[in-house]
This record gives sequence, structure tokens and C-alpha cells, in this order.
Amino acid sequence: MIASSRSPLIILVHLSVLLLVALWTLPTAGLLISSLRDKDQLAVSGWWTALSTSSQNLTGRASAPDAQVERDGKFVISGNLTEGGSAKVSAFGVRPMQPAAFEPGTAADIGDGQTLTVNEDGSYELVSPAKMEGTRGQRIFYTASVPPRFTLDNYREVLSAAGIGSSFINSLTVAIPSTIIPILVAAFCAYALAWMPFPGRAILIAVIVGLLVVPLQMSLIPLLRLYNGVGAFFGVPAKTYVGIWLAHMGFGLPLAIYLLRNYMAGLPREIMESARVDGASDFDIFVKIILPLSFPALASFAIFQFLWTWNDLLVAMVFLGTGNDELVLTGRLVNLLGSRGGNWEILTASAFITIVVPLIVFFSLQRYLVRGLLAGSVKGG
Repeated sequence: MIASSRSPLIILVHLSVLLLVALWTLPTAGLLISSLRDKDQLAVSGWWTALSTSSQNLTGRASAPDAQVERDGKFVISGNLTEGGSAKVSAFGVRPMQPAAFEPGTAADIGDGQTLTVNEDGSYELVSPAKMEGTRGQRIFYTASVPPRFTLDNYREVLSAAGIGSSFINSLTVAIPSTIIPILVAAFCAYALAWMPFPGRAILIAVIVGLLVVPLQMSLIPLLRLYNGVGAFFGVPAKTYVGIWLAHMGFGLPLAIYLLRNYMAGLPREIMESARVDGASDFDIFVKIILPLSFPALASFAIFQFLWTWNDLLVAMVFLGTGNDELVLTGRLVNLLGSRGGNWEILTASAFITIVVPLIVFFSLQRYLVRGLLAGSVKGG
């Protein structure tokens, strides 16, 4: 008898998956929305308010005294604080401690017989009985209700920064070989550990599992000293792409071998035995049978490895350097943020630029991710 309702466990699993999807999607969507918002609105409200009108405390300045005109025996300076925008002023003032001292349309006495009037649409009029002197205009504080504004200026500012293009190419030069090389090496090792019996195989598998928990920071300096020693012996420069490729290969091989070995060990034995009966060598079996069947596992590791190498900063700084020509994208954006202080618009746009390529890789290969992680689930017919 087939139950008409779903098992509570299945419902719980589905709800858990939906929760994980939401936890992953919402921050990404928030980052994208924030990167497209006006920098003034981004500084005062969260991304979830992007479609609502926000109240902002703003600062403007009247035109300089050289723009004054004489009208009815008085000198007048006029203009618009919102520059023709659709913001509505709800209050204004001339002192930082009292930014909302006057209502729109009120003629505020600012001293020396001068009056300032700011209207709801942002237009203002500064009237003085005597000719105004100086080189800077009167500072005006005002509170305005600003409708949502979206712009690409944040991306233009980041993408137009010096060196961004070369750093993007540097990151691709690091990430692509650092993903392909470990896969090629690990695939051969995984096949040998899964299907080729030899003395010490179990010990070697145990060592690989143990290497999975070795912290990168603990092995980084010894690896760098070893590489520099070998490089000096053969006359190879210390800061090269070869060095960082080898470093990423070393750090990525334990996971790659473990994942691929578990997957290959679960492939049907009958297929390989039939191939051997037909005279196929181990290399033929590996290339023509194992690799095509192991594509989900290869794609799964490729996702993890590419995400790690693309977002890496520590290994890139150690093995590649921090020179202007060698700096990867993450390092370039860190420098950009450091020179711009805490500008949120730069931070959000920079962060989204760094995740665009990983998102493309993930969504291109995500259908193989679960199949590859469920190593050993394939059974022969």
C-alpha cells in the first residue's frame, strides 16, 4: 500500500533545503541591490528598503556671492538644493546642531539682516539688505524624502580604477590552471588507489585523509621555503605563476584525490573487467571509461577549487607578490577599498564583481555537484 501523504522526514528535508537556498540567495541578492543603489541612500538604509522612499539628512551650499542679483534694493541668491530632483524637503537649518530648525517655506533669520527660505521642492532664496561678500556660499542643512534611485556609477568607479583589468586577467591566469592541474594529477592518483592493488595502498589513503585537516597557514611557510630552495637550485625566479600553480595544486590534491577515489571506487567493476577481457590496458580503461563516468565528481571538485583559487588572497600574495603587475583581483580591490576609506558603494560593487565569475562557474556545473558529492552511489546493472 502506497502512502497518500508524504513522510514527515521528506517534508523536513525539503524545508531544510529551502532554508539553505534562502540563506544563500538573500545575501547575494542584497549585495547586488546594494551595489546598484545611490551611495547616499545606501549609507542610511538597508537594501530591503531599496524600493521605498527614504528620509535623509543632507547638506548643501548656496551659490557663491558672485551669483547674487539686485532686486528691489536687496541682494538675492537663488537656486535649488536638489538640482531639479524629485526629493521633497521637510525641514532645513543653517547650523549642524539644528539641521531641522525651520519648516519649508519659512523665512529663517540667519543674522546680519539676511533671511533664507527653502521650499519643499528644494528651491531656496537667500536675501540680504547689503551686498554679500566672500567666495563660498551659505551652508544649508536639510531633511528630505528621497525616492529610490539606482545607478551604475558604483561599477563605473570600480571598473575604471587603475589596474582592475590586469588584475582580472591575473586572477584568471591563477585560477584556471590551478583548477585544471590538480584535477589531472588527482584523477590518475584516484584511479590507482581505487582499482590498482599495490603494497601500502591503505596507508597512502590514510595519509591523504589526514592531509585534509592540515591547516593551510601551518604549511604555507615551509612550502614557500621548499619552493624557494628548489627554485634557487634550478635558477627559477621566486615570484612566478608556476609557483602559485604548484602551491594550489599541493593544497587541493588531498580533497581531489579523496573525492575522486571514493567516486571511482563505486563504479561498476563489471565494466572494467569486460574491458580487460577485450585487451584494454589500465590507461585505456582510465581514459575511455573512468574519466567519462567520473565527470560529475570532476565537476564537483572543479567548483570548489575554482572558488577557492579565485577568492584567494593569502597564497597569491605569498607566491606571486604584491607588485602592481602581479596583484590579483582580490588584492587590487582590497587596495582600492583601503584608499577610499569606508565607502559602502565601493565595497558592494567590488564584492559583486569578485563573485560574478564564480557564480557563472557554479551555475554552469551545479547539476553535477550533488551527483559528484554522493560518491559511490553508482551501481552496476
